Amino acid sequence: MTSEVRPVFLDLRRIRLPINALVSILHRVTGVLLIVSIPLVLWLFGLSLSGPDGYSEASAALGHPLGRVLLLGWFWLLMHHFFVGIRFLLLEVGIGETRQGSRDTAWASLAAGVVSAVLLWVLFL
Repeated sequence: MTSEVRPVFLDLRRIRLPINALVSILHRVTGVLLIVSIPLVLWLFGLSLSGPDGYSEASAALGHPLGRVLLLGWFWLLMHHFFVGIRFLLLEVGIGETRQGSRDTAWASLAAGVVSAVLLWVLFL
């Protein structure tokens, strides 16, 4: 019988996950946050369609500095989830399965999410 020395605890601050794992975790987190944000998005949408006063209220909420930051964050959630979802679909059909290909597509999906979120934010300001 051999005795193995096993760690008593893991210091999670010292574990460095590969970019693939971070992108996968972020994909799950963004999916949950998008689901949680649905009531707010539907409320703003309904408010904007309720009439001229409601539209003004919704525009004022999104025009407030906090509203603009939240809108940028929501655009990033949406775009990150979209591009990483496409990355996972490509992985399913065998594109980017190598170690380097997986890293490259992970970085590309991260960059595409950030760039497209900023572009959408500038477009809708």
